[in-house]
Amino acid sequence: MPPARRPLLAPLLALVVLLSDSLPAVAASTLEQRLGSWPQWHLPAPLPRPGQRDLIYPSWFEGEWRATSQDLSGVEPEIQYAVRFVEDRSGRIVGDRAFNAQSVGRALLGDQLQRVRNDPQNPNRQLADLNGDRYLESTVVGRRSEQRPQDQFLADELSLQVLHGPGDPRVSQVETLSRYARIDADRIEARQWQVSYGSPADGLMADAQRSWSGILVLERQS
Repeated sequence: MPPARRPLLAPLLALVVLLSDSLPAVAASTLEQRLGSWPQWHLPAPLPRPGQRDLIYPSWFEGEWRATSQDLSGVEPEIQYAVRFVEDRSGRIVGDRAFNAQSVGRALLGDQLQRVRNDPQNPNRQLADLNGDRYLESTVVGRRSEQRPQDQFLADELSLQVLHGPGDPRVSQVETLSRYARIDADRIEARQWQVSYGSPADGLMADAQRSWSGILVLERQS
């Protein structure tokens, strides 16, 4: 899928959550400090390289959900799609990245997206086949997550996106910070903040070029 302002679940997809103003005060975390400077983000970001490790979610994410995504600026239309979170071989909860990316990609791009494939050697890399003899290579190159009180979870991922096709590849970097809150067993509300940077070939230091923020509501289906 071509780089877009709307988050691609982490890449796509990444999910995010609204927090109540009545929650007790806690010390600001690294990711909360990062959020406080949005949208004036820049690289390098305070995100360790993930290696071969996937993003581990709290147990309350497990299952299948109907996602409703709303652009807070009102520019992009509300969309709905399915997402799911499953156990890995160690019994930890991870996103079904290929399924989730294809689901949100189809909602955004329609028939332009043909399929999304996981790299069997790296859970942080996906390939999205597009029409017109194009494909998008997306790799998570930085990540930090934090479990917080009151069923809260924060995650920040930096993805390198390379769009291959006729002509020279188009390279960009997308950082998505997600804040999740469990409302009850069947509902998660999320808030997400995202910025896009240019190609790493332009230098390791980079300022945000575009910004986006939105709300995501997950309603349990099974």
